[in-house]
Amino acid sequence: MAEKIMTVLAKETGGKSYKAHKYGLDHAERPFIEYGDDSIIWKKTAETTPHRKYVSLENLGKKLAARNEQLLTYFLDGSRRVFKVDDIAYKVSNGRSVIYPVIAGQIGVGCCRRVNKAVIPEKFKREIVLALPDIADADGIPGFFNATAKKLNECAELRRVGIEFSTILPYKTAKNTDKKFEDRGTACIQDRMIEREKELVAELVREGKLNQDNYLVKDGSLEYKPTKEDKADKRKYQMFKNNYSWVLGASKNFNPEVCLDINGKPNPGFIADLPLYHRTPVACFVSDFLGDDIQFAVWYIRLRDKKRTRTPFDGILKVEKILVTQEDVDNGIDSDLVDVLSAYLINERNPVCYGSDLRWANHIYPVYLTESFVKSKYLSTESFLHLF
Repeated sequence: MAEKIMTVLAKETGGKSYKAHKYGLDHAERPFIEYGDDSIIWKKTAETTPHRKYVSLENLGKKLAARNEQLLTYFLDGSRRVFKVDDIAYKVSNGRSVIYPVIAGQIGVGCCRRVNKAVIPEKFKREIVLALPDIADADGIPGFFNATAKKLNECAELRRVGIEFSTILPYKTAKNTDKKFEDRGTACIQDRMIEREKELVAELVREGKLNQDNYLVKDGSLEYKPTKEDKADKRKYQMFKNNYSWVLGASKNFNPEVCLDINGKPNPGFIADLPLYHRTPVACFVSDFLGDDIQFAVWYIRLRDKKRTRTPFDGILKVEKILVTQEDVDNGIDSDLVDVLSAYLINERNPVCYGSDLRWANHIYPVYLTESFVKSKYLSTESFLHLF
């Protein structure tokens, strides 16, 4: 009988597999509000016209729709499916054993492109990864986890289905945080997915596909943390930021508490009361997570009438753009450009994926199609878990 992955993994790392119950670690795909502090520090206005009221985009949206033109050409979505697939024990001090979870994940990053009025696949990257406790490499051998991944890929079970592990990601086991081991492993896989997203954006830039006439809309936040290598090399760091000159982040979920009103005070009602087809003023913020090196412009747009949604925050899209140049940082984004990009996003609200996705009110349709494309490439849950 062919050895299962966990049998090989336990043998290679000196652990003991317990054949534990397997289950998913992902949240259900449902709308939610990100409550609490998300470490964003609001700074100042980030557009050339310092608006103090909501900005109506209805007439502009109709004009742009009549012209049959478009600036939003590419749509990107990164996704991962994460499972706890086993418990594995390793010996620590005094000869005792400690049990840790083994986390496995499928990562998919895809990009779709608009051609006339159709949205078609442009690029797709898939990885299958494992997250193991760092103690699995008890001797600290350089390249241990990559070598172990290669050993796993020789497993007959994997060869039979024609897939392989890209790498094994070690999660920290030191007790310097209250974060559960399952969450630490999931975070490693999430970080890996973000790196794949960054690589795909860089590919599009190198190929000359992104410019002032062809923007990329990325599903979710643009809070990408530069690597140490990026920061160490000023030229490389500027290239990292330049990659996002023509990229917008569109988030369906956000924390309304971080929105400031015109008096500079936290006021989630300022978003909740946003009229249909209007946007808020653009604010500049820096994130504790990233530091002052990267500043963002952020604003909110209402796509749906709140009378027809479950909550006042359904139907609102949070939009982010990195302030790439010093001129952007000093003066903000051109307000006319913000209006045009916002109107184009509003025009993407139809067709509606109502009934197909619980987050329909916050979706723009090309992003929904891109998500569907990425998820269609996954191995089924049953086939994936059977490997272990």
